[in-house]
Amino acid sequence: MSLDDVSKSRRLDQPVKRPLSQPVPFEGEDGLFTQSWYPICLSSAATSSFVRGFDFLDGRVIVFRDKDGKAHVMSAYCPHLGADLSVGDMVDGQVRCVFHHWRYGADGRCSGMPSSDPIPPTARLFEFPTCEKYGLVWAYNGTDPHYQLPDFPYPDDELVFKIKTFGEEIPTDPWILCANTPDMQHIRYLHGIVINGDNPHDAVEWTDHSMFYEFEGTHVTGDPVNHRIGIVGTSMYFQSTNFAGRWFGFVSPFSLNRPSRSTVFIVVCARKDMGTPEEIDEYLEFVAELETRVVLDDLVNMQTIHFKPGTLTRSDKTLARFFDYMRDFPRAHPSADFIR
Repeated sequence: MSLDDVSKSRRLDQPVKRPLSQPVPFEGEDGLFTQSWYPICLSSAATSSFVRGFDFLDGRVIVFRDKDGKAHVMSAYCPHLGADLSVGDMVDGQVRCVFHHWRYGADGRCSGMPSSDPIPPTARLFEFPTCEKYGLVWAYNGTDPHYQLPDFPYPDDELVFKIKTFGEEIPTDPWILCANTPDMQHIRYLHGIVINGDNPHDAVEWTDHSMFYEFEGTHVTGDPVNHRIGIVGTSMYFQSTNFAGRWFGFVSPFSLNRPSRSTVFIVVCARKDMGTPEEIDEYLEFVAELETRVVLDDLVNMQTIHFKPGTLTRSDKTLARFFDYMRDFPRAHPSADFIR
C-alpha cells in the first residue's frame, strides 16, 4: 500500500475519539495510538554517517541526518522485500538498503537502485514529522502535528542543557506516567512536597493538548519551591521551577517503544548567566539528582501498578479531568502499513 493510499484511510483522516463513558484506552488498543510528539533518541544519536533503528509504536523506525544536517525519522523496512534499513548505510546523505542497495532520500522516496528497472511509485518510506528540542529527536504520530513542543521562559541559546536516559524500559504507557502530574495527592504523599494551601484544581490551565498549574510550597529537602508544572500531549512532563531562589527547567519525555513499554528521558537546564560553566554544571548535576529521586519514587510504583481509573474522590478533581482529556485525545496510526 502506498502512502497516498494510507492517507485516504480512516486511521489518518478520521482520528478516533472515545466517548466519556468509556474507559481510558491504552496505547495500541484497537491498533491506534495517541497523536503526540514522542522522543525517539538523543540528538547525538542522529548522524549523517550512520543510520540507526529504534522501536516505535508497534513497529520500527530509522533515524538519520541528511546532507544539510536535518534529522529524519522514517519507517525502517524497505518496501522491496522488507529488509531493515537500520542495518544499511549512509551514502551521500541517503539511506542505502543492505539487501539490494535501493536508496532513499530525505523525502522518503526511493531515489535509485543498481538495476535499470523503473522505480515503483510505492517505493517510499513513511516520513514522520520530526523536530529536535531539548537535545532529543522527536517524531509525531501522524502527518500534520496539531501542537508544538513548548519553550522555557528563556531562549534556548541562553540555556545550558544536560540530558540523560533513565535506566531500563518502564512497563507502562507514557500517558500513565503523565497521569502523576494531575494527581495532586501523590505530589503531597508520595513525594513529600508540601503544597501551600488547598490543591490548586481551579487554577489549572487546559488546552486540547496540555495542562499546566502553579503552586508554591516546600520540597522534601526543606527548601522553598515555586513550581509551574504540566503535561504536553500524552508523553511529556514539563517543569519550570524556582528552587531556593535559583531557577531551573526540567522536562521528562517518555518514548513509546511499543505498547506498555516506555523509556524515560531526563532533561535539566539552567541559564548561562547563573555562574561559571563549572558552577552551572555542578548545579545541573544537583538538579538532575534531585529530579531523579522524584522519578524513582514514581517508578517504584509504576513497575508493578495495574493502572485502572477507579474510585475517585473530590481530591482527584484534576486527575479525573485528565482522564477525560485522554479519552478525547485524537488517536490514529497512519504509519501502520510501513513500520511493522
